[in-house]
Amino acid sequence: QVQLVESGGGLVQPGGSLRLSCAAPGSIFSIFAMGWYRQAPGKQRELVATITSVGITNYADSVKGRFTISRDNAKKTVYLQMNTLKPEDTAVYYCRVVHTDYWGQGTQVTVSS
Repeated sequence: QVQLVESGGGLVQPGGSLRLSCAAPGSIFSIFAMGWYRQAPGKQRELVATITSVGITNYADSVKGRFTISRDNAKKTVYLQMNTLKPEDTAVYYCRVVHTDYWGQGTQVTVSS
């Protein structure tokens, strides 16, 4: 069983920032791409950003220029820095080992004044 441990969600005002973290087992982390996804109420889960094992990144158009995905190979952790947050960013955010069924438990991000 692969456990992905997420943290960092919360309530923030529009224009604010949050950083999400996801810790993964070393055997997985060093080989696979990692990704962040989100699911808003009543909507399908969607890709936010991915990062390969060598640091190549990809972003959804809706977050380009505002969110940054990164990874710390020594800490076996992937991050999602979210800046200039908007109400439409409100969702449960999930970490995933890309192209597998390994998902984190999800962390709630709420952007509201």
